[in-house]
Amino acid sequence: MLAKKKSPENRQRRVTRVEPPVLEEAIAAAQGLTDDIDSQVEIAAQLMGMPENEVRPVVLKTAAQPRRPERLAERMIMPERSDGPKVVVVERKRPRLAMPR
Repeated sequence: MLAKKKSPENRQRRVTRVEPPVLEEAIAAAQGLTDDIDSQVEIAAQLMGMPENEVRPVVLKTAAQPRRPERLAERMIMPERSDGPKVVVVERKRPRLAMPR
């Protein structure tokens, strides 16, 4: 027996949620891009869609605080294995081609 094709009414609608970054995330991104305070203010303000005069005090306060050491490197290190070389397999899916009727 052939399976029924899903009609547009039966398909679930996918909803993509877009959330703008919070100010602290925008500032962290700006600090990762440049060390210049004025540039950080400009980048963070553009990411948030806020005026620069509202972002500047928060950037200056954040810049005055000592940075925490990066922990990303600790998460990325894999324990050494004596099994041999590490292997990563990447498979490519071929795109579906539409056949004209």
